Amino acid sequence: MFRFQSFHMYGVIFSAICVGIISIFLLKKLKIKTLSGDEIKYTPKELNKGTVIGGFVFGLGWAMTGACPGPLYALFGSGSVVFGLMISSALLGTFVYGFFQNKLPH
Repeated sequence: MFRFQSFHMYGVIFSAICVGIISIFLLKKLKIKTLSGDEIKYTPKELNKGTVIGGFVFGLGWAMTGACPGPLYALFGSGSVVFGLMISSALLGTFVYGFFQNKLPH
């Protein structure tokens, strides 16, 4: 995907974005309610420095490993033992975040 040689990943991501945009538009336009009859409310998410830094670190790790974080366990289970290092790094990063969470910008 990052070599721009195949469209399939971009196609999946682009189609998901399009479906999301159309779905939200229709939910708002038709004023569709939940199954319990409650109004669906949309509150904008605040973009802050911590989100940008976290997204950058997440994307950097994804780009360096060449694998989506989800299938790391399957890749490790299929015999690619190098992915054990990546799983360990992801878990270590999670614990480091938990330790410094109160000091990080949110």
